[in-house]
Order: sequence, then structure tokens, then C-alpha cells
Amino acid sequence: MANDSMTAMLPGPLFSLSDLGAHRHFLVGFSGGLDSTVLLHQLVALRAENPALSVRAVHVHHGLSAHADAWLAHCRQLCQVWGVEFIACHVIVSPGGKGVEAAAREARYQAIETVLAPGEALLTAQHLDDQSETFLLALKRGSGPAGLSAMPREMQFSGHTLLRPLLSLSRTELEHYAQAAKLHWIDDDSNTDTRYDRNFLRLAILPELKQRWPHFPQAVARSAQLCAEQEQLLDELLAEELEALVQPGGSLQIAPLSTMSEVRRAAILRRWLAYLGAKMPSREQLKRLWDEVAMSREDAMPCLHITPWEVRRFQGALYLVKPARIPRDACILWDNPQEPLQLPAGGGQVYFRETPGNGLMVRPAKADETVSIRFAASGLLHIVGRDKGRGLKKIWQELGVAPWERKAVPLLFYNEQLIAAAGYFITQQGEPGPDQWYFGWLPE
Repeated sequence: MANDSMTAMLPGPLFSLSDLGAHRHFLVGFSGGLDSTVLLHQLVALRAENPALSVRAVHVHHGLSAHADAWLAHCRQLCQVWGVEFIACHVIVSPGGKGVEAAAREARYQAIETVLAPGEALLTAQHLDDQSETFLLALKRGSGPAGLSAMPREMQFSGHTLLRPLLSLSRTELEHYAQAAKLHWIDDDSNTDTRYDRNFLRLAILPELKQRWPHFPQAVARSAQLCAEQEQLLDELLAEELEALVQPGGSLQIAPLSTMSEVRRAAILRRWLAYLGAKMPSREQLKRLWDEVAMSREDAMPCLHITPWEVRRFQGALYLVKPARIPRDACILWDNPQEPLQLPAGGGQVYFRETPGNGLMVRPAKADETVSIRFAASGLLHIVGRDKGRGLKKIWQELGVAPWERKAVPLLFYNEQLIAAAGYFITQQGEPGPDQWYFGWLPE
């Protein structure tokens, strides 16, 4: 590894510090391949000139190759030589119905998301040829301007900035840099497998296109940029209209959408989903969203899955929600009510306090009463402020609580008696006397 030392003669820089904006703390996605090795080497060179820069590297071990352990060791050793903090993440790739490439990419970014530090920008090593591949894959899927925008040089990623400083450079330029700097990198054997769409384009299609039209990658990049500009213009033109349609909490009014043309309505729906952080839906999904959810009969409870979300309708509006993952029949014992209770499956945290706060005021549990949290209750319930008993479903309807939200509300029980629904009501059996607790809930 001696040739990988930063004491080697450095070639000319591929990008400057100004290309990275105001960011000075970086996490580099480091596979050990040519592209990410060049990127990390360039960052380390910039750090030598600007000591205030901090550079870390993250390597994701997918376990898909027999060489995966050796690749991890190579990356770790190179980072040690270059004085870069190294982070290794092991993931399990479950293709499901999305294919190995997509599943590995999703697992990789999920792992990287967990190690990003506050204020840190993520740097990835996609280049000009990658942009062409991404554009052609989007074209194959029948994508519109948003998909054909391919990869931006800068975007938001999980509350951080993702930068691609090599995006305007060809792979040939990166190879020349690596050879001049005497770098060593990993050659992934799977990159020659043309069963994968991206490899097929890289090995069989793009060389032919570039031989016929040498500036094809630059032309693709311009087209992608034009598509991105068109999308940005639409964002600006529709922003005010979208803002008027979005209600507090993020739901979208249906009635005004029904008077729009199909094209305009689809553009609004796409931007509403993007505004809430959902992936761009397909044309078919958008049609189903409108026909099967927005336009379903009045008494229906329609639902469209856009993984990991669900689109629901309630009281004349569309909602994008995460499905409840806690079983309806769950019963969670609260052995020590003096300590907060963490609920499973992302259900948040419930707590008792003896001083006023945001919680509901209830009576303390008696010595012979077992405290538990549940998510369903049967029979007639007598809640404070109502003279007649009602079933829980009727109470939720009167309170205007959406059906999917009801499933996640923690219900406080003493023995088999419902005492309170966190954030909503207490029963007459839970009314406080001289002593009281404050029962609260912090949803995730």
C-alpha cells in the first residue's frame, strides 16, 4: 500500500473546496472502487491544504460477494494510511420484488443514514457515465421529467446535504487521475455481470453510443439538467396552489382537485407526496390513488400502499401515513409506572408525572391494580363529560380521529378497566380524586 501514501505526486485537482459550498465536515461513501477511491483521495488532498476540514469514510458490507471481507479490509487499511476515520456497516440485502441492485442500494443508504453526524455532508462518487446510465434506466421505465432529471449534483438526504462533486467528470478522467496518483482500488467482479441492467448499459450499450457520438454523455447530462429545470419551474408555479390545498398536519383537500385537469391534478399529487417525503409514484399508482382512494364511495375506508407509506382518505382529504405496526390485541404490562414505558414497533413512549404537564389527569393505580397499555377496548365506555355509554369506535368518530390513527393510540388500563386514551379522553372510572397522576404520550 506504499503507493497509496499521500506523499505521492498529486495530479491536478478534480474539484475545489468552493465546489463543496459552505460544508466542512464530510462523510464519504467508500466502496473501495475506482470512483470512491478517487473521491476520498481528492478530499484528503483538500484536507491537507485546509486543516479545518474533517473527513470520514463509511464502507457498507453487503455480503453479496465472496470477496466482501477482503474489500472491507482493503478500505480499512487505506483509510488508516490516509488518516481517515473509518466506519464499517454490515447489511443484509433482501431483494424481495425489487431486484438485487435496488435492494442493495436501499440497504446501503439506510445504513449510511444511521452514521451521519450532525452538520455532516454526505459525498458520493457518481460521475458523468453514471449519469448516462441513470438517465437511460429512467427512460426504460417510462419516467417523466422528474425521473429523467437523473442525479442532481446536490440534494437533501435525511436532513443532510448529499453532494456529488465528480458528476461532471467521465470515468476516463477518473482513471487518468488514479493512475497519476498511483492509487490502488477494488475491481468488483459483479460489475461484469450483464444480467444487471446498469452493467448491461455500461458494457454493451454506452460504448457503442459513445463510439458513434463521442459527446453522448455530455448531451445526456444537458437533457437531464433541462428536465430538472422544467421540474423546478413547475415546482415554483404550483407551490402557491399546493400550499393552499395542504391542511395543517399535511393532508390534501380533495374537492378542489376534482375540478382540475388530469394533468394538473397529477402534478399537484406528485408534489404533495414529495413534500411529505414519499418516493415518486408511478403513473399507474397516481391513477389508482385518485380513482380508488380519493373517488371511492363515501362510506369506504380506501388505502393505497406506496411503500413504506399508505395513502388514506378521511373527511374529504388525502393523508399519507405510516401503517400501525403494533398488533391490535397487544397488552404491554407497565410494571413500574414511575418510569416511562417505551412502546414496541415505533409506538413512542408513555409516562406518568405527578406535576401538571401536557398529559391527562387520572387517578393513581391502586396497590392491587395491574397497569397496562393496550390498543383496543370492548363494551360500553363511560367517558368524562358524556352522560351515555358508547363503544370505542363511536367515541373515535365523535372525536374526529382518523381510523388509522386510532390503532396507534395507547389505552391505559388498570386491571381490565379502561382508564384513559392518551391525548384524548379519560373514563369515569379514571377520574382523579384528591391524588392524581398526569398520563402522557410522546409519539415517534
